[in-house]
Amino acid sequence: MTGKNWLLTIGAVGLFAMPVAASDHENPPTEVERLHGFVADVSADRIETDIHKLAGFGTRHTMSDTTSETRGIGAARRWIEAEFKRIAQTCTAQLDVYTISDTVTGRRIPEPTEIVNVIAVQRGILDPDRVVVMSGDIDSRVSDVMNFTDDSPGANDNASGMAGTIEAARVLCKTKFPGTIVYAGLSGEEQGLYGGEVLTAHAKEQGWRVMGVLNNDMIGNIQGINGVIDNTTARVFSEGTRVTETDREARMRRFMGGEVDSPSRNIARLVDRLADEYIPNLDVMMIYRLDRFGRGGHHRPFNEAGMPGVRIMETNENYYRQHQDLRTEDGIEYGDVIEGVDFDYARKLTALNVVTLASMAGAPPFPADVTLQGAVRPSTTIKWQVRGDEREMANLRAFKVYWRLTTDAQWQWSRTVGKDARELILDNIVIDNYFFGVASVANDGLESPVVFPGPMGAFEAPLPESE
Repeated sequence: MTGKNWLLTIGAVGLFAMPVAASDHENPPTEVERLHGFVADVSADRIETDIHKLAGFGTRHTMSDTTSETRGIGAARRWIEAEFKRIAQTCTAQLDVYTISDTVTGRRIPEPTEIVNVIAVQRGILDPDRVVVMSGDIDSRVSDVMNFTDDSPGANDNASGMAGTIEAARVLCKTKFPGTIVYAGLSGEEQGLYGGEVLTAHAKEQGWRVMGVLNNDMIGNIQGINGVIDNTTARVFSEGTRVTETDREARMRRFMGGEVDSPSRNIARLVDRLADEYIPNLDVMMIYRLDRFGRGGHHRPFNEAGMPGVRIMETNENYYRQHQDLRTEDGIEYGDVIEGVDFDYARKLTALNVVTLASMAGAPPFPADVTLQGAVRPSTTIKWQVRGDEREMANLRAFKVYWRLTTDAQWQWSRTVGKDARELILDNIVIDNYFFGVASVANDGLESPVVFPGPMGAFEAPLPESE
């Protein structure tokens, strides 16, 4: 290992940092300088180049040509794979690039069609089975979802999200993290979210413990159909109650709360906080809904499999540029073309993904088996466990207990305790009036998402003895 790479490993994991004194846990860093560096490394020019390349394949419809070297989804996915492999040659971390696929038929795929995803797996060096995913969609469409021959550049939907995912790999693969990051190009989104289903099945086969999926679907448009032009906000959609919730878990939630504290929702809160701290001139709007009203995206298959996932996207959509044949009609230009993409805005949303991936992959083991006690008492007791071997625990500096009013969107108060603590009593804080959670803090200050007590908020399945 070269001296430079050795320094990167130290910075990313903190394994060789100076020992943390017992008193230091009270004041872990509130700002992580490396995250500012990652944000600065994200390039609008590179994102623009990649969007031009993807839009230049003519159409990327799921059922389009797969043999041409210049047109169709086959050419697009081969270019993405080649680009990931080129990036891998520049990496400090191990980046494994490969494709996964399945052949499907469905309402929008009448003939058996191979759905091919391209993924680049940045292996974690302490807990490689703990995974966070960033995804963009490869495919595009025009007005008729079955039209796989006409030009469909899909510059914003979703070359922007795919280009952002490629750029995130360029930036982050130069640093080694404790957990694994997967950069995914997913196919078949417009035809029925098939690419997400393929990757979900692959994650299960590989034994990945998926801590979060950041689905990027349209991150480049700033001019809304409503006339609003805004490059300073983004939306994060997240489901509340897990769709996989059992009857027993529903009964627990009824009496303990948790409707707005699923793992997906607490990933959204992490994204919102990181935007405030690290992304200049970007404010996150948390949307308490799985996706846009009556619509869907590629995080949904992960949610349906019980894996946390959110959708990150622009705030103002322009429906003249979505799912439209290229044409001018009544003086209105229709079509998802390059002119509709703001590349600096796509840079900001890509940077938002980058700091979130770094925070989740760089965090120590997430709190698990979180419980809460305090009924008819003048204090609240929160307890938790943490799972990990000696090497993983070396990255654990402290825990941070959070609480907020039940009507607040974001965590308001916190208290830090040492890495050996497994409970905290909050005196004179009445359990009935607040929601509570706990996050783990790394040596350099990176935090996991907040974990809400009980199965409603758990990122990790409970151990048998805690059930």
